[in-house]
Amino acid sequence: MNSPYELPKFDFSKIKAQALKLYPLVVIGCVIGVSAVAISFQYFPEQAEKFSQYFNIPQFQIPEVRNTQLHENLYTSDVSYEQAIIDAVKNATSSVASIVISKNLPVYEQQWVNPFGDNSPFDFQIPQYVQKGSKLQEVGAGSGFIVSEDGLVLTNKHVVSDKAAEYTVFTNDGQKYSAKVLAIDPVQDLAVVKIQSDKNFQPVKLGDSSGIQLGQTAIAIGNALGEFRNTVSVGIISGLGRTVSASNQTGSFSETLEGIIQTDAAINAGNSGGPLLNLKGEVIGINTAMAQGAENIGFAIPINMAKKDIEQVVKTNKIVYPFLGVRHVLVNAEIKDKYKLTVDYGALVLKGDKGEAAVTSGSGADKAGIKAGDVILEINSERITQDNSMAKIIRNYNPGDSVVLKILRDGKEINIDVTLGERS
Repeated sequence: MNSPYELPKFDFSKIKAQALKLYPLVVIGCVIGVSAVAISFQYFPEQAEKFSQYFNIPQFQIPEVRNTQLHENLYTSDVSYEQAIIDAVKNATSSVASIVISKNLPVYEQQWVNPFGDNSPFDFQIPQYVQKGSKLQEVGAGSGFIVSEDGLVLTNKHVVSDKAAEYTVFTNDGQKYSAKVLAIDPVQDLAVVKIQSDKNFQPVKLGDSSGIQLGQTAIAIGNALGEFRNTVSVGIISGLGRTVSASNQTGSFSETLEGIIQTDAAINAGNSGGPLLNLKGEVIGINTAMAQGAENIGFAIPINMAKKDIEQVVKTNKIVYPFLGVRHVLVNAEIKDKYKLTVDYGALVLKGDKGEAAVTSGSGADKAGIKAGDVILEINSERITQDNSMAKIIRNYNPGDSVVLKILRDGKEINIDVTLGERS
């Protein structure tokens, strides 16, 4: 007989199985509960504080996340990305100009004439186009940006290179002004145009292109296709220190550009001369060229290369460069083998393919006795290489400066003092 105090036997295996099924739900519930408490402490701090004080619950703080800067001197942006673009464009567009190129072109009219002459017995006529005067017509367009209150506009040399053309500047407010080409850079693809007006203009803010970083945001503005003024495109800095050979669509202009910025911000025909901005709305480059047959490969001249031009035009109304006065080719392994040289660097002085003189008559090089076959190794102890060309080194000096050239002549190294001339 069972005692009245004896408990019945239970099947604990079934209870254990049920508990295992409920275990994930319990864990999820705990996580949700802890998260809810954390959220309430973050978004309802006053209520959370009263609650914790009432129930004597210890308080805790969620750590604040901070951005750390690894390089203090490099370009950084502390503002909203999208708003920064909007603000940069808003601040710069009033200083961006569209440049329209116009020329007097012949106007032809179709007439019916008798090929056998007016007195011919044959009544036979054919169409013929006869010039009926000329008319000023738009033949091209480019971009630029205002760099001074009195209306100096920086643009590309190839935009305003036609001396027979007339130039008109359209500002962002729709105003139209005639313009005069004031100065053309003899080396870089740069030119300065003066708006013919006594009005005060808003100059753009110039940045510092020496601190540009790969991956930095780049904003291009310009007269895209010569039709869509103040077109904005956004990308990044894709490359630095590029060397490219650029030419216009007709092939009448070609130039080797060194130290150029590469960007994937769209640079279309008509964007030439427009500004390349950073997120602070500062100009860091001048849009210059695009790679044909490629996707989003454009090039801009660093603004620091143009600052000297602007200063010279403000002071003298012209742009001048130091001039050595030699024709040369940079030495590499191929040139070394071809001319049987003992060095694989420097600048070999030589005549042109059509007999052009190796040394310009009356130049500083001519007066110093430089001659064809000399290899200029260094300028003031700075070595000439493929990446550090002679033209690039000389640009750091001014007309009238005296420099020391290390020359390789007949297998011997000699030093020659040269006074640089002026190229304008």
